[in-house]
Amino acid sequence: MNHKPRRLLIALLLSACASGALAQEAIRPEQATRFVGQNGMVCGKVEKTRYAENSEGQPTFLYMGGAFPRHTFSARIPNDQRGKFNPSPEALEGRDVCVLGTIVRDASRAEIAVRSPADVKLATIK
Repeated sequence: MNHKPRRLLIALLLSACASGALAQEAIRPEQATRFVGQNGMVCGKVEKTRYAENSEGQPTFLYMGGAFPRHTFSARIPNDQRGKFNPSPEALEGRDVCVLGTIVRDASRAEIAVRSPADVKLATIK
């Protein structure tokens, strides 16, 4: 029996709580649309990152819940917060993270507008 998904979820929650995140249940990216309008913590693997330097506001996107363009969730990092990330947003590609904030609908997907690097937590597997 494979316990890796359960261990990962527990590690994500422990990591988020230890780093000062609100104690709340982790939401999988594919379930985030069920929580539109609520504050939440969406946790999963960053499948792809994209710096949209030619788009209005030059945001950086973290795509989760499937490969772009069929992803189910994205975290939008405004350009004025981009340089504050350590590691950089691009270094998060392929990593497990939790994103905290208000979940909104963007087309058929859910999205969180990241207000600061503190809204994005790296997950650690223990």
